[in-house]
Amino acid sequence: MEKKQGFFSALKEEVARGLSPARSRAKSSGRVPSHMSGMFRRKKVGTSNPEPLIARSGSLRPMGETLAPLMEGPDPDGAEIVGSKRVGSGLGQWVLGQLTRNPSVAVSESGYGSKRSDLRLLLGVMGAPLAPVHVSTTHPFPHLPVKDTPIETSSAQYILQQYTAASGGAKTQSSIKNAYALGKLKMIASELESATKVVKNRNASRAAECGSFVLWQMNPDMWYVELAVGGSKVHAGCNGKLVWRHTPWLGAHTAKGPVRPLRRSLQGLDPGTTASMFANAVCIGEKNINGDDCFILKVAADHHTLKARSEGPAEIIRHVLFGYFSQKTGLLVQMEDSHLTRIQSNGGEAVYWETTTNSFLDDYRPVEGIMVAHSGHSVVTLFRFGEMAMSHTKTRMEEAWTIEEVAFNVPGLSMDCFIPPAELRSCSMSEEACHQDERTAAAAHRAKVAALERDHHDHVVWKVEI
Repeated sequence: MEKKQGFFSALKEEVARGLSPARSRAKSSGRVPSHMSGMFRRKKVGTSNPEPLIARSGSLRPMGETLAPLMEGPDPDGAEIVGSKRVGSGLGQWVLGQLTRNPSVAVSESGYGSKRSDLRLLLGVMGAPLAPVHVSTTHPFPHLPVKDTPIETSSAQYILQQYTAASGGAKTQSSIKNAYALGKLKMIASELESATKVVKNRNASRAAECGSFVLWQMNPDMWYVELAVGGSKVHAGCNGKLVWRHTPWLGAHTAKGPVRPLRRSLQGLDPGTTASMFANAVCIGEKNINGDDCFILKVAADHHTLKARSEGPAEIIRHVLFGYFSQKTGLLVQMEDSHLTRIQSNGGEAVYWETTTNSFLDDYRPVEGIMVAHSGHSVVTLFRFGEMAMSHTKTRMEEAWTIEEVAFNVPGLSMDCFIPPAELRSCSMSEEACHQDERTAAAAHRAKVAALERDHHDHVVWKVEI
């Protein structure tokens, strides 16, 4: 609680000046850096060799290239950005460029071990990933009848009730309207494996990219995260209707599919959303993790969600989340995320990208009655494979984080803090206007057809034969 005083004094100045956390976003979103952003930047460590930020406008492309085509993982580097919209297929252009090259050559040219390419890969995969399905803390747990309920489902509900009680209780969690968290982290690409060789990062301590992140959340379904590592910043947010992300090399873009929570907030920071995420889960067994017996809950994105998130030649086949809940404490101690995407190029073989993220949560401490995990680490494996056995590559990345400040029900936080960048708002409004015009035209057409049918009906001469 000692550090919270410094936060609230800064927040008081922020509110007095009429600013918000959203003001600290990138200049491309038309916002002015705020005092909170300055405080956040001063929290950064280990940026002695910052990566130069590369401007992206018109036909200019950044140096280097990203390594995977997942929209919520590494960013496709072949897409041009004009007014926050991709020109052409975007992802398809990047995929075709990758698939036309020899896989071993692509690995060697990717510059593995160079700080720029590694940093983009790290931020693209671990910066601001999303959870697999849409959830809302305003939706209560489903009421399950005792009769005809599978034991896997009823067991999952029982485990979630224990988790809710252990993490602070439903009454305390329902009183939380917004939240703030500030933390430090380290990222590193530790190993790359191809069909011919394995390259390990032997200087892990010196090669690790250090940085900080700040996270704001507000009910219902609003969040904003700003992450700065190695001289680069990633911004991502959700206003309850639109999820967006901004990177220095790709600019601002929206996420396809339904609105979903930030996975980082499920890593011990938001037990309410975590419980809602597993509300429709099933219990699939038990596992011992570091000497602690745990129940395993599984939740998977349905077909409609996966189809809505697919784009162009990239088809998302599955996205599954496993939660490991301690039988002793009832708390979440591990979370595993499995994400598989299929890429089909014109006339070429299908290529698959599988991203597996294992997050381990530790150091639970109460903050205003809520149990918060104050440290943890993630191990991410990015696996590329296809029909040819010699074309596979596997990249291993790691992230360790610590939470320095946490506060709930922050005064002065409003919906204005979660407004998307101006260019995305204009695009969203123009698309909504287009859809509205289409709906209006369709309604007018239906009314015209109905009027013609009524007129035809009025002029019909009925003949009755006796």
